Amino acid sequence: MSAASFSAPVAGSTYVGLKPNPAKLFVMKDSVAWNKKTVSNGSKTHCMKVWNPIDNKKFETLSYLPPLTDESIAREIDYMMKKGWVPCLEFDLGYVYRENSRIPNYYDGRYWTLWKLPMFGCTDASQVLHEIAECKKAYPTAFIRCLAFDNIRQAQCMSFVIQKPATTS
Repeated sequence: MSAASFSAPVAGSTYVGLKPNPAKLFVMKDSVAWNKKTVSNGSKTHCMKVWNPIDNKKFETLSYLPPLTDESIAREIDYMMKKGWVPCLEFDLGYVYRENSRIPNYYDGRYWTLWKLPMFGCTDASQVLHEIAECKKAYPTAFIRCLAFDNIRQAQCMSFVIQKPATTS
């Protein structure tokens, strides 16, 4: 087949493009007033200050909030158990750091120590609160966090810090 058999006439005019009008492209009117304008979001709200990352370590979900009360911890644990997740407590004395190796994705101190076994069969938040009190008594200067594990998916679904040492922010 020849190329002529596939070509067909196209109706209409060909595209020429935009016709620039330099007078409308660069408006010079009120140019001094434009330079004096400031950026605004259109409302009277003030911007929130960003988090300072220097010497200000933060951990997990809810770590930006003030310390949680026993009542708020109990509500979080009730939420875990309603979802069918298993509560678990962990503690650690330090931060994630790089000391032994500089290879990518390697960090020392990123694993927390398990406080007893995960609480399979736990039916009440008061049982977990009792274990939290025991862990605080045994390790008063440690970070303590509560985790929620899904034993079906074999994955951690939730975690939050319960205790931070007084020397950290």
